[in-house]
Amino acid sequence: MSEKNKIPEVDIVIDQEAGVIREVKPDKLRSKKGHERRVNTSIYVTLVLMSIIWLAPFVFLVFQSFRSYLTESGGMVNYLLPKQWSLDNYTWLLTDPSSDFLRWYGNTLIIALFCSVLQTFMVLSVSYALSRLRFKGRKLIMNVVLVLGMFPGFLTMIILYFLLRQLGLTQDGAVPGLILIYVASSGMGYYISKGFFDTIPKSLDESARIDGATRSQVFRLIIMPLAKPIVIYTILMAFMAPWGDYVFASYVAFGSKPNYNVAVGLYQWVNVNDYQGYFTRFCAGGVLVAVPVTVLFLALQKYYVEGVTGGAVKG
Repeated sequence: MSEKNKIPEVDIVIDQEAGVIREVKPDKLRSKKGHERRVNTSIYVTLVLMSIIWLAPFVFLVFQSFRSYLTESGGMVNYLLPKQWSLDNYTWLLTDPSSDFLRWYGNTLIIALFCSVLQTFMVLSVSYALSRLRFKGRKLIMNVVLVLGMFPGFLTMIILYFLLRQLGLTQDGAVPGLILIYVASSGMGYYISKGFFDTIPKSLDESARIDGATRSQVFRLIIMPLAKPIVIYTILMAFMAPWGDYVFASYVAFGSKPNYNVAVGLYQWVNVNDYQGYFTRFCAGGVLVAVPVTVLFLALQKYYVEGVTGGAVKG
């Protein structure tokens, strides 16, 4: 073992009679690599155990979705693997008109896609303006938005509901109403995107401006190609928020079953309808809801991590 991989342990001995402090080297040297290996092993074991605990409910959900509601009990059981594997739950969800699952799934997909496009445009525009432009009131706007962001969104639910009802955007108009609400305040979430834009040298903007480019051209042709990670991160976040929203979606679409999103519709099955009969179909619906998000994260996780780390700087 090379000397650089050894950490000498030194014992301190005080010689009171001589009035000096002596260093006494022990016979054994501790291996630096061995110490790092033990630390890394303990970290890996901890992460594996946490992953197993975190994934256990989803694994149970997946297995229960393949348990037929026709041949076995439709409610919760005390065994993990189905006695007989079946696609009855998925068939019922995708083909039976009485399930309304495809309608709810379509509503959620429409909301998520519109929010992904509109929110991304608004967030990136606000972030670029606050990162590159200097104008009177800029710091005040940023501070006010920061303070407002500390208040939870559900505090505004009542006033937003009455506002949407006046515009006819509740119940039968719940889908456009939810899109409007999700997009309207999206510019307040500029923090990470602005931090990413701050890492891009301003000299690029200045060079383009000298060559005659407008602010819009600088943003579209120079900044956006360099900001691919943060663009993908913003799209993912904009897609995720409405995809899994239950509280506000149930509030706006209250009582209008065809206008539920998928989270509200699935909850109604196990809350209002027969819990024992709908549990396995609820599990199958949960698996189908998780598929798009899982695919997006697996395909774009590289850019997602780059967007988070690149935007997490002080600006």
